[in-house]
Amino acid sequence: MGTEWDGMLRLAAEAFRASNFELAADIYECQLACVGDPGSRRELMVKRADALAFGGKVAEAFEVYRRASEIERLQPAHLSNLVDYLSDSIRRQEREGGRRRTGAERGGLEDFSCGMCLGFLSEPVTLPCGHCFCKSCLEREREEKERPGTCGECRASLGMADPHAYRVNVVLSSLLVKWFPALHRAERLRREGNGLYAERKMEAALEKYNQAILTAPTDHVLFSGRSQIHSSLKQHDRALRDAEMACRLMPLWSKGHVRKAQALVSLGRTEDALREYLICLSIEPECRLAKAEAHKLLSDFLAPVTDQVPQHVSDCTNFLSSRAHVKTSIAEPVQTIRPGSPSSESPPAAPGRSGGSFGKTESHPLKRKHRSAEEEEEEEPREEISPQKKLKREPTQGRDPLGSVSIDILDPTDLECSLCMRLFYEPVTTPCGHTFCLQCLERCLDHNPKCPLCKEELSEYLVQRQYCKTVLMESLISKYLPSAFLERQKIHKEEMAELSNLNKSVPIFVCTMAFPTVPCPLHIFEPCYRLMIRRCMETGTNCFGMCLGDDLKGFAGYGCLLEIRDVKFFSDGRSVVDTIGRRRFKIIQHHERDGYNTADIEYLEDMKVEGRAERELQSLHDAVYDQALVWVNSLKAEQKQRIEGHFGPMPKKDPELQASPNGPSWCWWLVAVLPLEGRAQLPFLALTSLKDRLSGIRKVLLFMSQSRPR
Repeated sequence: MGTEWDGMLRLAAEAFRASNFELAADIYECQLACVGDPGSRRELMVKRADALAFGGKVAEAFEVYRRASEIERLQPAHLSNLVDYLSDSIRRQEREGGRRRTGAERGGLEDFSCGMCLGFLSEPVTLPCGHCFCKSCLEREREEKERPGTCGECRASLGMADPHAYRVNVVLSSLLVKWFPALHRAERLRREGNGLYAERKMEAALEKYNQAILTAPTDHVLFSGRSQIHSSLKQHDRALRDAEMACRLMPLWSKGHVRKAQALVSLGRTEDALREYLICLSIEPECRLAKAEAHKLLSDFLAPVTDQVPQHVSDCTNFLSSRAHVKTSIAEPVQTIRPGSPSSESPPAAPGRSGGSFGKTESHPLKRKHRSAEEEEEEEPREEISPQKKLKREPTQGRDPLGSVSIDILDPTDLECSLCMRLFYEPVTTPCGHTFCLQCLERCLDHNPKCPLCKEELSEYLVQRQYCKTVLMESLISKYLPSAFLERQKIHKEEMAELSNLNKSVPIFVCTMAFPTVPCPLHIFEPCYRLMIRRCMETGTNCFGMCLGDDLKGFAGYGCLLEIRDVKFFSDGRSVVDTIGRRRFKIIQHHERDGYNTADIEYLEDMKVEGRAERELQSLHDAVYDQALVWVNSLKAEQKQRIEGHFGPMPKKDPELQASPNGPSWCWWLVAVLPLEGRAQLPFLALTSLKDRLSGIRKVLLFMSQSRPR
């Protein structure tokens, strides 16, 4: 019996996951007939009600929830599926109603808004990923979660353990103050009001917010903050009006709906409050406060009327009728926050009237006392921050001129790099809040791992190499200074095209001998070579020349092109570069660039032979290869192991002798491992006759065998 019972429950669960809600509900109904234990009956009834709700039978589902609550009061875990269903229903209705506007239809401040509070960017902080948010928003999110959060735009980890380590972007902050003085003044008043609120000086805080709203009358964050102050002063009607205004100014901001719901609860309008919490969850499904309060309100609606009821609830039948309003109005579309609807354009609702309800305008208080709005919040009347995904701004029509940037105040010098004194190109912001062109910053860090302006230590930033462009800064430049940006972009492309030419002005690393197909690991520590390696990677060629030093000419007349395979960076700027030889070349002309050598080069290739000469070459090749194997196998075990650890094992014969322009790879491996000085190895690199190279190798091997101690 137990096995069959468990099997039916698993079948019902699978049917629910497969969206076959009717089958799931039927199975749970059948199982209820066999259960007598009250606790088990309540669990089954909740599961059946979930299946009915998701199957669209909402009224029937509510009746089953109600009967389940008569056994024992439903807990938040029992109502989790119902809350998800209701918030999803609202989300679908809003999507079908087309309430989201495109960026072109929104006001002029979308470029300068915080992705968390959706308000004007205040004390902007640039994260390592390149996105900007208000400093206070980031600090609040970090403190609330008690762990490093994630970027609200790209979901990258913030990676900062100390919430107070966020530094304001100096350039961006100065721009916003210059371009939007009124909004900056309103933001300053808001911060002053927050400070007074934290000191419990409510009247003084309210005055600051009143002044701020007069300065920036379309800032939804200001109305939300003032709503909380009104709640603390027990002025719940005014709190509701401000919350409704915040919702009208920014319909897709979840916090505004939380504020409105809190005010409605304080006024005893619990149906309307529940709807606002569900709207909040339809916008931000992970809002913990809205989810918890929605669970509580639903639990109250479904609780048996025999529970203890506060004295101000005088008529239980009226409360029961409010349950019916909830059941019959779930499917009604949300009108209160759809732009263009009459309610979104009308003045704030008068005290005692709903801006949007689950049922009729008449509503009834809960049968338990809820915490007041100020008890739900922290000391500051700031916004509860949680990771929201790119919510869209939707201000009302006719935005005031505060949100526009005047062409007269746009000055390219405001967006100049302090290192190159040119318009920012690929701007990056350091952890200390200073912004530079990416290439300018990297060149400075080549010489000193400190910020070029404030001298703060940047060793950790240097080793992470997470140089993400400051998204907002680059967007402002391309949008508001398009001609200057295109000219700067053109110059950069010309520089990159010149650097990526592997025939003219090829970067030359003057160090040691390198050979085709042979690995050549390098330790880079000089600033000029750090720059050279980085440029090779930026251009995409990943190549540079390697030449032996020469006392007279600076470097030898022949070399080998190396390809970068991997780079490992260290905190002091040093790096280990894994390279491998590719092509031989001859130096045509010497040059210099930014402290390192460059050269015009000509690539070398072996001359091919045919007929009898080819047969003689093959015979010589085989004989020298066998001679080389004898020498390699005669090495001591530790010596051979050391060579193979550095250069790899000796390559096998190539199937086609003359297939490669550089000749057989084993020849170059052998030249690299033979105990010869660089000056003795250099002639092998310059030879374009494979026969001459093999003959030279044979002479060296013969000398080595004759000089070996017996």
